[in-house]
Amino acid sequence: MRSLVVTALVAVAATPLMAQDLERPADWKVRFDRPTASDSTLYFVDMPPGWHITTGPAAIFYDPQRVGSGEYRVSSETYLFPGERREAFGVFVGGQDLETADQRYVYFLVRKDGRFLIKQRHGSSTTELHAWTEHPSIVKHDGGTGTAKNVLGIAVGSDTVTFTVNGATVARLPREDLPTDGVVGLRVNHALNIHVTTLDVEPAGR
Repeated sequence: MRSLVVTALVAVAATPLMAQDLERPADWKVRFDRPTASDSTLYFVDMPPGWHITTGPAAIFYDPQRVGSGEYRVSSETYLFPGERREAFGVFVGGQDLETADQRYVYFLVRKDGRFLIKQRHGSSTTELHAWTEHPSIVKHDGGTGTAKNVLGIAVGSDTVTFTVNGATVARLPREDLPTDGVVGLRVNHALNIHVTTLDVEPAGR
């Protein structure tokens, strides 16, 4: 698995995405934050293991069949490539009505300076659930030519939702305050270049 990841990342770094014969993932959908945003600057492609995403505008990416309900865990491994923008990326859970004006989801993001954020979206409005906070478990991108790997996790329990980075708990929130049943996906903000190797959803206790 490790050699496959390295091979994929080297290929991305060596060859512009536009020059590669790659296709968007079947059945996945993209929704931009701004309804008028264009996908002309977006590259979202299958690149085993996982997917490569280079954004223009901020967006969510999801397969409607990838759903979490009850008590479950989500885990996603992401490599961040060099870039000037201090923008954030991560995962969302509880996605509902994602193709309507009443979209809802909870999202958990990290950024290159080692900070994380938890927010909830309902329609065009967002509510901050945990402000930007630095945590030592988050691997920072030092601005060099390499990548920074982080594994984000969300564990939905009977009473508590636990948020982790690289296995360390960074926050816990009461489940009763959050919509957690629904589509699970990725969120990537403006002008980022990332490779997501995994987005796993499994029942708690497995």
